[in-house]
Amino acid sequence: MAPKRRPWIDSAIGVWCTSSDHFWRTPLRLSLSVFFLASTLPVSVLAQSSPAAGKADVVQSRATIDNVKYVFGVAPPVAHVKPGNILEANSLDCFGNALQKPGDSMSMVKGDNPLTGPFYIDGAEPGDTLVIRILDLQIDGKQGVGTFSPGFGAANATHYTPVLETKPLSERIWFYPIDKEKNTATFQALDSDFKVSFPLHPFLGCIGVAPANGEARSSIVPAEFGGNMDAPEVSVGNTLYLPVNVPGALFYFGDGHAAMGDGEVAGSAVEVPMRARFQFELVKGKSTGWPRFENEKEIMAAGVYRPVDDAVRIAVTELIRWIHADYGLSELDAYELLSKVAKVHLTEMVDPNYVVIASIEKKYLPPKKASGPR
Repeated sequence: MAPKRRPWIDSAIGVWCTSSDHFWRTPLRLSLSVFFLASTLPVSVLAQSSPAAGKADVVQSRATIDNVKYVFGVAPPVAHVKPGNILEANSLDCFGNALQKPGDSMSMVKGDNPLTGPFYIDGAEPGDTLVIRILDLQIDGKQGVGTFSPGFGAANATHYTPVLETKPLSERIWFYPIDKEKNTATFQALDSDFKVSFPLHPFLGCIGVAPANGEARSSIVPAEFGGNMDAPEVSVGNTLYLPVNVPGALFYFGDGHAAMGDGEVAGSAVEVPMRARFQFELVKGKSTGWPRFENEKEIMAAGVYRPVDDAVRIAVTELIRWIHADYGLSELDAYELLSKVAKVHLTEMVDPNYVVIASIEKKYLPPKKASGPR
């Protein structure tokens, strides 16, 4: 999302517990998403960290514009969540739900990418891995919004990467009607009567934990701790693994997207409020290096850096190490195999770091090793 300014707001979110197994029900019901592991932790370890049997307790939390945060960092937690339990919470859109109708402007936006959280995961310690299962994502409303702002976007000129346009692009705002029954959002051109609908793919642009070394990082920034990755892989059906850098991990999320093209090239997706349902687990004593994702069909590793070729190198190297540790191929054999069947795509190229995801389908891999971590 287009950087603006970054206030720190630190009021508490109301929180309560329940034993309910149900979440908000709407026609757009999406199931199970989780996020995966980094270089030092084989996937076989993750398979051993399945949720405890029985009914999980549920922690519920409500975010408002008065209690969101604008950085990933150490702050008083809004709630404690035990491993195996479920968190049900909402997030505002990246504009704090400020843009609702034609005539609204970016001057109304309090800050970029307001974050829900942080949530303290009981028992999490530096050196552990946080396992995040996204059980449900629901778009919280009937429209989304997209913008571009002066000086922001992949095709805008900078002092370092000049392009043909020399004047900053003027602010523009588009509203996207969302049809949950048809599972579509509709683009309506501002300069003509053209319209086109496209499928929804709800995901979270921001998800992460407090960074290491006492840092507080803007909610615009993606890095090793997760953050503003704008990765469509942060969606129902996947699992994410993130490093624990501080006691309790301090988990945040926000920046819901109804749909987005690779790269988020103009600086925004179809931005929406979101309602989410997570389940957490811990892998003790094993730390991730970079975010990893997995689902039933493939494994995926993130690389986050500038320039984009370094982000690709990180993602591919992480995937090689994962295959070697968990599936038993030598690193050179894994490297050669990836050269033939891997997929690499750019999720984000307008933030301070670029984000690349490298993936391979499991059908191309040997059986997963049954042995424990190395």
